[in-house]
Amino acid sequence: MNHDIISFKGNKEGIYIQINEADFKIIKEELTKKLTNTKDFFKGVKVIDIRGYNLTDIEIAILSNIIEEFDIKVDIMPKEIEKVEYEVPFSGIYEGDTKFIRNTLRSGQREEYDGNIVILGDTNPGSDIVAKGNIIVMGTLRGIAHAGSDGNKDSIVAAFKMKPTQLRIADIIARSPDNEVLNPKWPEIARVQADKVIIEPYLQKK
Repeated sequence: MNHDIISFKGNKEGIYIQINEADFKIIKEELTKKLTNTKDFFKGVKVIDIRGYNLTDIEIAILSNIIEEFDIKVDIMPKEIEKVEYEVPFSGIYEGDTKFIRNTLRSGQREEYDGNIVILGDTNPGSDIVAKGNIIVMGTLRGIAHAGSDGNKDSIVAAFKMKPTQLRIADIIARSPDNEVLNPKWPEIARVQADKVIIEPYLQKK
């Protein structure tokens, strides 16, 4: 049950947060809800630890940033968390840094960027694109494409024709379709839904 996912405990040094096993998205939502409802509880204290659930350093960094948004001090020992900016997944998938490549990406070429990548051309088999944000190919995508490379599952991959060797968003790899459409009628978009990568036609909403 949700009330068991997160609990607050304290000692003379400060507050530590106990997190039980759950989906990380639910953990974030539950933490935000609890902090909203218990602002006065944290006045003048600091969070000294986040425990449980086998959290990764990146997940602890994300939770720490949520806590600090409520003007609560987080003072976790370096062994528990190494708070550096690059550990937080790229958040500029809607409005963020974008690299434009104005040519076809050939076999053996690799493009990597800490933001969004837009290819004004095709990508050939043997090419490799890695972006912390979205990947947009204004042609045919045939090589490897890895969007949300630092963990952002909201990232997307889109192309006029989607024929990748491998397509990945965050840590989720797309499965090859059972019935491949050789010449799709519309551009296609790949996104994460229910922890699976789905590829569907991109139809402009009217």
